[in-house]
Amino acid sequence: MAGGLPEPILLSELLHVDSISIAGQTVEFRHVFYTWIAMLILFCVGFAVKRRLSLTPGRLQTFFETIIGGLEDFTVANMGENGRRVFPVLAGLFLFILVQNLLGLIPAFDAPTANINTNVGMALFVFLYYNYQGLRRWRGHYIHHFMGPMPALAPFMMILEFISHLARPLSLTLRLFGNLRGEEIVMILFFIMAPLISTLPIYFLFLLGKVLQAFIFYMLAMIYLKGAMEPAH
Repeated sequence: MAGGLPEPILLSELLHVDSISIAGQTVEFRHVFYTWIAMLILFCVGFAVKRRLSLTPGRLQTFFETIIGGLEDFTVANMGENGRRVFPVLAGLFLFILVQNLLGLIPAFDAPTANINTNVGMALFVFLYYNYQGLRRWRGHYIHHFMGPMPALAPFMMILEFISHLARPLSLTLRLFGNLRGEEIVMILFFIMAPLISTLPIYFLFLLGKVLQAFIFYMLAMIYLKGAMEPAH
């Protein structure tokens, strides 16, 4: 109890999955649990949409066709036709992050993306994936992306480019983590000061913010892929 208000009880605590013991060490398990919940939600929604596919789309199919079609058009407009090849990964990443973000708005749930370890995993995946696509497209010539416009500057540019690329996972991780954790702290503070009057308006503001953060992660991943797949200048 703090200030007469009960502490929030999370679903993971009710199910006794807040932590697990591995080799005698206690390991935080709460956000892994909620990540699995997000995966289960996406699987169930995807299965439901697939079963209802029709030439005369219903509301659910129309809703997801609008989202996926809009994202695909945005990707192709920025990356060209090469964007179609990587779009399924980008779209899956966006939906996965979005569902994880939105879980934080549900009472008794927690957003996995408010834990830095979740974001590290996704940021490292993006880092490995865009470099893989660059190597796949350009093979050994991919090194030219790190050498700059002039041979004389190549030694200096390679150092700067390597540092820049290594900083990308850190940037992706901290941006998503900082925004999600900050929103949750602000939500708790508003709820403590005025449980309903102040929480409801900011609840919808944070809903928009969580969608925006998923789109920013998606857009940055797309920009990194575009840079890796374009010819070096």
